[in-house]
Order: sequence, then structure tokens, then C-alpha cells
Amino acid sequence: MFNNIGLGEIIVIALVLMLFFGGDKLPELARGIRNATREFRKALHDKS
Repeated sequence: MFNNIGLGEIIVIALVLMLFFGGDKLPELARGIRNATREFRKALHDKS
């Protein structure tokens, strides 16, 4: 699904996130997304 996202799109997404959440909250947000992604992949792996 996200295999065709390029560097330009990632930069735009990062800039939008910085505008919404500010530079201070961005690392915390990234950690939360990383943890959620790990849990999602773990759940998919356990189910199959």
C-alpha cells in the first residue's frame, strides 16, 4: 500500500506534521507511530 511513497511525499508529510504538532512533539509522535506499527505487524503475524 505504501510501497510507492517517495522522498518528496515523506518530506511533505513531515512538514505538515510539524505544522500541526510543532517540532517538540514530533519525536514523541514518531515513537507512538512506530510502536503502533510494531503492534499491528505483531498482531498480523500472530494471526497467520
